Amino acid sequence: MNLVAILDNRVLVAVMLGWLLAQILKIPTEYLRSRRWLWAMFFAAGGMPSSHTALMVSGTLAVALYHGFDNPIFGIAVAITMIIAHDAAGVRRQAGIHAERINVLFEELLKGHMWDENELKEVIGHTPLEVVGGIILGLIVATVQWMVWP
Repeated sequence: MNLVAILDNRVLVAVMLGWLLAQILKIPTEYLRSRRWLWAMFFAAGGMPSSHTALMVSGTLAVALYHGFDNPIFGIAVAITMIIAHDAAGVRRQAGIHAERINVLFEELLKGHMWDENELKEVIGHTPLEVVGGIILGLIVATVQWMVWP
């Protein structure tokens, strides 16, 4: 497969830009929240903004802008985007809350015993605000790309 052909896929470029910018933005937004530079946030599944949502919204809007709002693929993309956004703020967020509570339970039951390596991952979902942040970022990415690269 030709790299030029891949880079000419404007929807793919929008998707990757949406994801990359969301992951990069997690670092300063985490700093504003915790006053600590956590560079590992670049690889995190949680945090502000939701990279899953930004990726899908930028891709969905790119399909519409480049191929038309009447394209059936746009309809499918909207449906998948809705599922991803709901999952990010719903199911995955609840799993993170459960992990948080289980970790507290371990700490209470096993005082003084190091369990860091086996703790459940707590930041796997998003708050509704983080999902909205991903939606806004995705809309901006696809719109700016379409304006610069019609």
